[in-house]
Amino acid sequence: MTSLIQYDDSPPHGARGRLDDHGAIAAILEPTGVRLERWEAGATLSPDAADAEIMAAYAEDIERLKARGGYRSCDIVKMTPDHPDREAMRAKFLAEHVHDDDEVRFFVEGAGLFYIRFGGTVHALECTAGDLIVLPAGTPHWFDTGERPRFTAIRLFTTPEGWVARFTGDEIARAVPLYQGAA
Repeated sequence: MTSLIQYDDSPPHGARGRLDDHGAIAAILEPTGVRLERWEAGATLSPDAADAEIMAAYAEDIERLKARGGYRSCDIVKMTPDHPDREAMRAKFLAEHVHDDDEVRFFVEGAGLFYIRFGGTVHALECTAGDLIVLPAGTPHWFDTGERPRFTAIRLFTTPEGWVARFTGDEIARAVPLYQGAA
């Protein structure tokens, strides 16, 4: 289930409660420029579906997004608890950063936590299967897969380089609680 916990972005970084209503969460994120939507698969997928099957199941939505956002390419990223690079991948995403491109992710299965910093608040958004998140270029954020990651996500890009981060150097990501995994 999609959820949102807001934290103060200054010490002691207190939490302001948890919200689980998808529509209310999307409305809270709207002023940040972040778009949150729900999608349904165009076909039933098996847990071990190949990338091509996943792309085919979401082809209409992918094409709609490409047309709306000018995205030119997309790929699939999968992370499992036994992935040999899970610790390195988690560490890579745990520092606050921005992109010159939108960060577009659709969660096919599993979950992960986006931390979005805006207006004195860190919005800790747990995205789960069916969630599409679009973070506008320049949005300070970080992402946590948890210690035992499990997700499959479709990523869309406007540039051929794909995921390129500029790290802010701010230590805020170390001050807010890490992701414990989907509840």
